[in-house]
Amino acid sequence: MEQLAIFGGVPVRTTPISYGKQYIDKDDIAAVTEAMLSPELTCGPRIAELERKLCEVTGAEYAVAVSNGTAALHLAAMTAGFQEGDEVIVSPITFAASANCILYCGAKPVFADINPETYNIDPRSVEKLITSRTKGIVAVDFTGQSIEQDAVRDICTEHGLVLIEDAAHAIGTRYQGRPVGSMADMTCFSFHPVKTVTAGEGGAITTNDIEKYHRLLRLRTHGITRNREEMVHPTDARWYNEQVELGFNYRMTDIQAALLLSQLKKLPSFARRRKEIVEKYNRAFSGMPELKVQREIPESDTVRHLYILRLNPDMLSCDRREFFDALWAENIRSQVHYLPVYRHSYYEKLGYEKGLCPNAEAYYREAMSLPLYYDMTDADVEDVIHAVRKIVAYYRSQAVRDAL
Repeated sequence: MEQLAIFGGVPVRTTPISYGKQYIDKDDIAAVTEAMLSPELTCGPRIAELERKLCEVTGAEYAVAVSNGTAALHLAAMTAGFQEGDEVIVSPITFAASANCILYCGAKPVFADINPETYNIDPRSVEKLITSRTKGIVAVDFTGQSIEQDAVRDICTEHGLVLIEDAAHAIGTRYQGRPVGSMADMTCFSFHPVKTVTAGEGGAITTNDIEKYHRLLRLRTHGITRNREEMVHPTDARWYNEQVELGFNYRMTDIQAALLLSQLKKLPSFARRRKEIVEKYNRAFSGMPELKVQREIPESDTVRHLYILRLNPDMLSCDRREFFDALWAENIRSQVHYLPVYRHSYYEKLGYEKGLCPNAEAYYREAMSLPLYYDMTDADVEDVIHAVRKIVAYYRSQAVRDAL
């Protein structure tokens, strides 16, 4: 990689800039400290407070806080009733958990291709894959941009499918003015440190269905209930609880809830700053034929978790690996999101083959994620822009020389 810094002799930055990171301030630290000094470190009052706050933020009727985003997806898939023999349609451009949650239930993930401009699941591809075995869709708000809610919901209504929205990237995003989290049958969130708000680790499921809500609560805690109406052998003994189904320990601690409650107070400012950075990147890169910028549908008021830049292979003399390594040589720590899920070796062993989703595979060959997080300074943003332009200029000149 070092030889790639010959573009100008000296890297754009002397210190690396990461693609994403959390922002923790004194209020967050105080909130966590207060929780640690309280009598209840888990299953305490902050969980209920957090769930009320998540309902306020998302517009959902109910929220269930869990240990991480994968747990949220797993419980949503179980509550949807996915089981052996079922097929569930999912996007391939996502973290593996979006599809793994289908496998956890014994069902089969079926991968629909993406829209080549928005990178979200393409409703037209979804419709072609529906069979008598199809029971649901796990639709991912990739990078934070909302799925085409109306089109996907219409498909689910027509075919009687359960819609699980994987909104791990999309806290704060709105679709036609409605918050993500209020529209699908169940919506799953992640609060990993690189997301817009963090609990350290953590996740949540939102729903407007009271029956789904009660089952999610049970499954979060081993399938055990204290609700006499849910018991097979009810009693009014104060100590009695009963396991009525097989669940998991997917609880969030009050310490994590305290951090997330504090973070959610800053969500509006986090969202504004991320939008400012995205706007700066878009202005810098939209007019460059060597690069492709993600298209945003007009219905989505997006809070971006990721900023994706794609290379135009017809205009550059390098591939994605060369461009990626050049960015690292300039101390810009890009990342790639994601390898199509079915290209992972585990999925290959299950029989999924390369070439299944051509748009997703073309995207993967060309895509990189640029740094995007709340406390990036304007100087940081300009350094990223300068590094990208510097590398494009180098490979543009190489392409010209190769053509002579």
